[in-house]
Amino acid sequence: MVKIKIKDKIIEVEEVKGFGKIRGLMFRKKSMPLLFRFKKPTRMPIHSFFCKSFHAVWMKDGGVVEERFVKPFSISIKPKQPFTELVEIPVNLSTPRGGIYP
Repeated sequence: MVKIKIKDKIIEVEEVKGFGKIRGLMFRKKSMPLLFRFKKPTRMPIHSFFCKSFHAVWMKDGGVVEERFVKPFSISIKPKQPFTELVEIPVNLSTPRGGIYP
C-alpha cells in the first residue's frame, strides 16, 4: 500500500505492476484505489469493460491533469494532456458522481 496526495486529500492506494496494469479494476467486486505509474508521460487510453463505475484521476508531477467519472463499458477514455500516474477509484470509495472521498 502506498499513500498519495490528490488535491487536498491523502489516500491509500494499491500500486499495480505487470499483469495488474492490464487488469486494473476489471472483474473486481471490491478493490482499493489502484495506482498506475508510467516511466514517460503518455496519453494512453483506458476502458471500462467488465468494470463497475469508477473515478479516474490522471496526474503528472504531483498535480492533477484531469479527472473523470467513468461509466461501465466505455472505450478509449483519455485525458487531454499527458500523464505519468493514473489512479482508479471505485465508486464505493468516492462520492456518487466520482468526487474523491467526501
